[in-house]
This record gives sequence, C-alpha cells and structure tokens, in this order.
Amino acid sequence: MSRDPDLSWDKRPLTARDFALTVLAGVILLAVVVGLSLSRLQPPQQGRPSAPAEQAQVPTPGSIPAASAQAEQGAALFESHCVSCHTLGGGKLVGPDLAGVTDRRDPAWLQRWILAPDRVLAEGDPIAQQLFQEFNKIPMPNLGLTQPEAEALIAYFQSAGEQPAVAVQPPVSQPEGDPGVGRLLFLGADRFENGGPPCMACHSVAGIGALGGGALGPDLTQVLSKYGGPQGLDAFLDGVPTPTMNAVWVNRPLSAQERADLIAFFQAAAVQERAPQTLQLLAALAVGGAAIPIAIAGLVWRRRLSPVRRSLLRRPV
Repeated sequence: MSRDPDLSWDKRPLTARDFALTVLAGVILLAVVVGLSLSRLQPPQQGRPSAPAEQAQVPTPGSIPAASAQAEQGAALFESHCVSCHTLGGGKLVGPDLAGVTDRRDPAWLQRWILAPDRVLAEGDPIAQQLFQEFNKIPMPNLGLTQPEAEALIAYFQSAGEQPAVAVQPPVSQPEGDPGVGRLLFLGADRFENGGPPCMACHSVAGIGALGGGALGPDLTQVLSKYGGPQGLDAFLDGVPTPTMNAVWVNRPLSAQERADLIAFFQAAAVQERAPQTLQLLAALAVGGAAIPIAIAGLVWRRRLSPVRRSLLRRPV
C-alpha cells in the first residue's frame, strides 16, 4: 500500500512505534519531576550543618538563652549592690564570701534573705543570727530588690559556682591617708572631688567638738572595728550599698585618696574619748544658761525690798 503524499501528520494513524516513544517521554518527565521533589525534601548532610544550626551555635545578642541572660543581670546587680561587702572566691570582707552559697543555703531561704534580710533577722532566724554575730554585728541592709532581681542574683551565684576556679588577685594597695585632711572632709571644710555632702551632715564622731555632728546616721567613732579594719571600711565606702547612702553617693563616688584620708581620720578618732551625748550637753548648757542670769538678778536686786521687810517687822501686831 502506497503512502498518500497529501495525507497530513495529524491525520496519520498512530503506530505502535509512536505510542512507545510517547510513553517513554512521559516516564522520563515523571522521573525528573519526582527527583527534583525528593532533592528539596532531603535533610542536610551530617558533615555540614545548615544555616539555622550554625546560628544556634553562635547566639546573637537577641538569642541569648534565658538562663544566661538572667545570670548576666545578676552579675550586674552583684557589681552594683554586693561587691562592697562580699566577694566570690576572694575571701571574707564585711560579709561572707559568697562562692558556693547556693550549695550551702536553701534556695528559698536565700531568696528571702536577699529580699528582706532585716525581716529575717528580726524573726530570730538562726542562720541570720549566726551571721550577725560572726560579722561584727553588722546587719545586712535591705537593698530594696525585687523578686526577679533576687532570682537573677541566685542564678549568677549558681553560674559562678559552675565556672572553673580563678586565682584571687591580691588587693590593690591603697594610698596613705592623712587624718587632718580626712577631718576637714568630714566637717565639710574641704569639698569632695565629686561634690558629695560632708559626712557631718548625717554622722558624728569623736574629735569634732563637743556638739558633734548629725544624728541621721550612726556614730562613726568605732566604725573601723565594726567593718573589720581599713580594708573592709574601704570596700564599704567604695560601694555604699545601703539604700540611704547609695541614693546620695551613687553619682558622687569617693576617690581612693578621699577614702584613705577618711579612714585615717577614723583611726585617729577611735583612740579619743567620745564627747558627751549632744542632748545631755545641750540640757546642761540650758540649765547653766538659766542659772547664771538668775544669780545675777538676785545679786542686783537683793536689797530692793529690805525697807519693806523692816517696816513690816516693826509694825505692832
């Protein structure tokens, strides 16, 4: 049978060969589509982590784990509120060394102590009483911290305990103090470098005159023995952790030389006899001041009524 040249391609009958080629092309196309789909779903190779895994290994500031961020907040709180009285592995200061404190104390007790040490001590807690007696009867001040801040401090103590031990650096030598300069700073005759108020506005001490100073804060005559010597007092003056002093001195810190001069003055004041109490002295002055004019008036007017008395005595009854 001859082939008609006028017969077009679309009108030709489908042969077995054409059918086989069509099926083969469809199979190849289907295999390509399936292969591409599987390649997109395939997990990354184990030898090379994907981009998200690499980001997890090197956290950005916004992706720091919560525990680490809490410990960092606790470290900042420790530097601003605790370092003047405590160390972490550096030994006792005004208060105990806090290295390993989360192992020695129950976490619930430690949180109560950080939040309200004055209340815990007033309740007669045996641990609080022991610390009070051991550290020169210096009560831990109530720093006004919140519960999240207390939890951050505890997290910092825990993280510090997990770190390898660091060699304690020797204390930096302090400049030699001048008690005369310290006395002038205490009285306000010399100004502090950063503009802080004179100590006499709130405190009294031996060696500044009979009337003493202010009564808002405690008498500082024996302050050195209270804080365990010059080093402890220097640490306290450098940090001023009590709420009242912190509010005044946080932006007006004392220089190292000013602290040394004040400590030298307190050392000299500690060996002097304390002047009488201000109220007792004022009462004595008031009595003496009233007695003197009364005695003078009696001397001046003692003869004024003598003629009257004589006439009364001479008058017959």
